[in-house]
Amino acid sequence: MYVGVLTLDMLLGDVRSLKQKRSEVRPLIAEVRRKFPGLAVGETGHLELHRRTEIAVAMVSSTAGHATEVLDACERFVAARPGIELLSARRRLFNDEVE
Repeated sequence: MYVGVLTLDMLLGDVRSLKQKRSEVRPLIAEVRRKFPGLAVGETGHLELHRRTEIAVAMVSSTAGHATEVLDACERFVAARPGIELLSARRRLFNDEVE
């Protein structure tokens, strides 16, 4: 079993308040959930900044290859959205084997 986690740090476009930020981030998270059912998605960072956000995506998979493939597709999907500049993407993969 593998658990994959993708953390996306983003700069939002013309956003001037936290209220505007929420109106941009909420639909983005909903779209990721619709496009990739079975993933856990949520805003995890930069909550107090109005032009920055961080979202995290987590999944469980039976193979490392499948987890990597899905997280790569999710990263490309978010990066292609207009009005969002992807600053960084961090991916971690955990497995249940004890070493």
